[in-house]
Amino acid sequence: MKDFKNSYLFFILIFLTLILFLFDLSVGSVSIPISDIHAALIGGEINETSRNIILNIRLVKALVAVLAGAALSVSGLQMQTLFRNPLAGPYVLGISSGASLGVAIFLLGAPWFGISTTAFSPGIAGAAWIGSAFILVFIGIVAQRIKDIMVILILGMMFSSGVSAIVQILQYLSHDESLKSYVIWTMGSLGDVTVSQVPVLLFGVMGGLILAFIGVKPLNQLLLGEEYAVTMGMNIRKSRGILFLSTTLLTGTVTAFCGPIGFIGLAMPHVTRMIFDNINHRILIPANIFTGASILLLCDIISKVWVIPINAITSLFGIPIIIFIVLKNKAFA
Repeated sequence: MKDFKNSYLFFILIFLTLILFLFDLSVGSVSIPISDIHAALIGGEINETSRNIILNIRLVKALVAVLAGAALSVSGLQMQTLFRNPLAGPYVLGISSGASLGVAIFLLGAPWFGISTTAFSPGIAGAAWIGSAFILVFIGIVAQRIKDIMVILILGMMFSSGVSAIVQILQYLSHDESLKSYVIWTMGSLGDVTVSQVPVLLFGVMGGLILAFIGVKPLNQLLLGEEYAVTMGMNIRKSRGILFLSTTLLTGTVTAFCGPIGFIGLAMPHVTRMIFDNINHRILIPANIFTGASILLLCDIISKVWVIPINAITSLFGIPIIIFIVLKNKAFA
């Protein structure tokens, strides 16, 4: 009976994701009928302007929304299980701070050396990814020496605070144009990924998701604590390494290309658990892929209608969910 319920819920989520994906293609400053969208997708007759808008702008943005939503949601699930903390998110290890530092150095520091940058240069994605990768190396070194997972979490938070201080100094010393570019990046955007960058984004996200599926068994064992997992034969360092690498690939890649997008990774795992009433990660990981993708598609649609940054919409969705989770846990404390 439960398998039938899960199959039914998966069918609804997949159908909802497809509907929102097609609707996202139709929404924008230029009105395009569904018939033209269908023609563009199957290679039918359509005027060249509409074809370019659909295939080179809206389709790319919708694909980015699917990949980003899935990546952030799954990485949030992994962090909540690994740290056994319902308020842990994909950025708890300082990955976002590392990406922010890379972008800050690129955008705010480049003018000091006479290097011209634009608000959405491909160099931003590279700088963010390098910053995220630096954090991964730091975490890997710490994880090899420290067994207590909460100590790693605290060190990650302290490192984030230190990075934030450096970024504030760079902001204070930067030129107005560079500062504006950096502020725009921090708002998050799904529309700055080009057609040529999509394969790189896809490669990073798919690599992270594959590692997440490899880590299903360790995640299920960690539900009862690290000591229990070790008695069941789990290699704690190897499993941590897989989960850290997966989270860094997922979060770091999305942050590099889209900027920091808040609350999706923090809120969606809770929504998925409530929908499926299940703690098995064999169910939760694929379920989070579709819940994250569908919600970020919906946020993208709303952001285009209201013409406001995507981060504002994800916050409006995520904050009530987090408040509910906090109050719920307090009620059972």
